[in-house]
Amino acid sequence: MEATTSAAPVSKKMVWAGYIISTLMVLMLLTSATFKLLRPAFVVESFKQQGWPENISVPLGIVELACTILYIIPRTAVLGAILLTGYLGGAVATHVRLSEPFFVQVLFGMLVWLGLFLRDARVRALIPLRD
Repeated sequence: MEATTSAAPVSKKMVWAGYIISTLMVLMLLTSATFKLLRPAFVVESFKQQGWPENISVPLGIVELACTILYIIPRTAVLGAILLTGYLGGAVATHVRLSEPFFVQVLFGMLVWLGLFLRDARVRALIPLRD
């Protein structure tokens, strides 16, 4: 059974804005995952300062990369956004635990969903914002 929606017409600008926001988030997440996988000195030091064992950076990088890839693929983008929300929630929890600012991690999570909302009719149908 297919769900039908009577959504209002979507402007091309809105869809493009969604792709631009999503692309920026993907670039940031891929950069973050790459640093975790390559483990430069500043990443190792950051993990130590946050109280995480430094050997966990590679598994976290793999998880971040996998979630981001799912977010990139249109068919699995919603699953990717859900998993990225959980991943970024862990980042927020880490910063809260250390009494550090966590606004950036919350903003990234919001932008992941905003980009998906603007570019994906399925998400707009699921979360219908009204005037």
